[in-house]
Amino acid sequence: MLGYSPAMHKRTPPLLAALLACACVIGGAAAQLPPPDRTAPARIAPPDAVLRAAFESAARGTLDAATLASHASHPLAGWLEYATLRRDFTTLPAERGSTFIAKYRARDPAVAAAFRSEWLAALAKRGEWHAFLSAWDDSIADTGLRCARLQARMARNTQAASHDAAWLDDAAVIWRSNGKSLPDSCDAPFAQLDAQGKLTTTLRWERIDQAIAQTQPGVIRAIARGFGAADATLANSYADYLDTATGSIDGWPKTVRSRQVASRALAKLAKTAPDRAEALLPGVAASLGMNEDERDRGRVLYQVALWSVASYLPESARRLAAVPLSAYDAPLHEWQAREAMARSDWPAALAAIRRMPDAQRNDSRWTWFAARTSELTGDVAGAQVLYRQAARNADFHGFLAADKLDQPYALCPWQPLVTPAAKQAIARDPAIVRALQLFALDRKGWAQREWDEALSRYSDEQRRIAVEVARDNGWFDRGVFALVNVGGKRFPEETRLYRLRFPLHHQASIRREAARNDLDPAWIAAEIRAESVFDPNARSSADARGLMQVLPGTGAEVARKLGLPWGGGQSLYDADTNITLGSAYLRQLMDRYGGKPYQVIAGYNAGPAPLGRWMSQRPAMDADFWIETISYKETREYVARVLGFSTVYDWRLSGNALRLSERMLGRRDGPRKQFACPVPAPAATPAAPPARPATKQHRRR
Repeated sequence: MLGYSPAMHKRTPPLLAALLACACVIGGAAAQLPPPDRTAPARIAPPDAVLRAAFESAARGTLDAATLASHASHPLAGWLEYATLRRDFTTLPAERGSTFIAKYRARDPAVAAAFRSEWLAALAKRGEWHAFLSAWDDSIADTGLRCARLQARMARNTQAASHDAAWLDDAAVIWRSNGKSLPDSCDAPFAQLDAQGKLTTTLRWERIDQAIAQTQPGVIRAIARGFGAADATLANSYADYLDTATGSIDGWPKTVRSRQVASRALAKLAKTAPDRAEALLPGVAASLGMNEDERDRGRVLYQVALWSVASYLPESARRLAAVPLSAYDAPLHEWQAREAMARSDWPAALAAIRRMPDAQRNDSRWTWFAARTSELTGDVAGAQVLYRQAARNADFHGFLAADKLDQPYALCPWQPLVTPAAKQAIARDPAIVRALQLFALDRKGWAQREWDEALSRYSDEQRRIAVEVARDNGWFDRGVFALVNVGGKRFPEETRLYRLRFPLHHQASIRREAARNDLDPAWIAAEIRAESVFDPNARSSADARGLMQVLPGTGAEVARKLGLPWGGGQSLYDADTNITLGSAYLRQLMDRYGGKPYQVIAGYNAGPAPLGRWMSQRPAMDADFWIETISYKETREYVARVLGFSTVYDWRLSGNALRLSERMLGRRDGPRKQFACPVPAPAATPAAPPARPATKQHRRR
């Protein structure tokens, strides 16, 4: 991200094997430029200047009743009224709030729900419990509001509440819900629970156990105030140890709970002082009998190893080997392979990959590195099998494998037939209309509410059409967040919807600035896709703005060097300005860091200091190993993602692509490659012995 703020989107490219639910080989039909859409765009009228001004006035609290009434028939009437009323929630009459909810409950459920949540919080703060209960909806899951409802039920009939089994049960459920601090609105119900003698010592220790598991010493101390002297002393001793892991544990009972506290405290310490945590562990384990439970020791050893290897400390390999196998998870398996790669210990790296579970090992990334390390350790034939397996995937490592084999890139686009009538039906859905108009007004949170309401009623086919309609109207990120992984379900065939998942806008500006700065236009498009998904109004928490997420300070400096007028930070929301400055900055980074895009992309995301460190630590390492051994997870995945995206965008722009192995080194004059749709083939060979049926682990986009 330009100016070194965190990337907005961190999705990993999907595996093409998921597209076909089978093992495949390359050799099907060539994939040419993506064909045009089969149906015409479904344009929705954007908000006019008058409506924009009305929303701005509502936000300032200056919208008059006559202007509000003049928009009563507009699709966004409910949101405009909500924007007007929410400024006055501290004084708004209860009847007025009830009227709004009744008016829009069926007409616009999304705005009714948004209003209700905020209105309930205001009523609770005002102590208007009757109105609160009248506005309540059982679908509300917010813990603070659920506790406020308990208060409302207490206020309605205090005497009855003391004998209301349902109320007591509901309060106990919230008490048990987690070990972290709960909202202030829960204090009064918990006090009532205690007054009724229902907040027993057992129930208090039950929540303390949750607080221990979540390393929340403050919560433990708060709960301990209700204990007798002995229990309070022990609980506070636990809290103190979780804070610093340096106090005495001599008086602790040798119980599961004590071992949990010690284990969690030492694991926490290991994140900042792995040497100290490792040194303390044997004595603590002996004192509490922790050696009897591999989970407690494993938790500490895991963190000691993880926070050592994340900085590639000298003791990393030994500490990784000390972690019990039962404590290993996918990230630690990866770090073990990565640590060996950083030392160029290819046999150790291959052994670490072979220890991974099948699904993880057969991911295209680790199949690629299994092939690379097999080749480097002399198993050329085995490496070829693994390269062929990896090359079936349309992602960074799959494209690299295809280069190794000198075969076309695997790409099998799918463009479902959508009838004009079906598309127009979605485009006329009032919720979709409201969502797209709110997005155009840059009210993205409200737009998301309307979008979610519409999709809750849609079939999968209608959802895909809705994404297309959103694309037609400039809401491009629906192709990222409303396809493939939706509502806890995976739709692997949707990875093939490349026109939706990889939008392409502002082509003229991209091509112009690429030519001006001697850059690959597909790279610029890929950066935009990774940073903002082509949203010109995108803004990060670090104040990076626009398509290429340029920080105002960076934009001003680049404009000065180019001799261009600087229009301030707001000018970065102009697509042409952003692409001009962002592309020029990429050129500056290329010149500064030796013209290697894979390193420039890393610096673009992480900043100059980490990049300088990584370049000095592994100056002669091959690009693929260098990328994989980047210590920042976000940057490591970002570099691979942008390079993989560049190949797809090269296809979108040209119908073929520069070899990725050349592209990432900054070589742009090499031969170009075709894409081909894979065809079914015999079952794939696993990435490592022993022989087992091949499976695929599908990473998120």
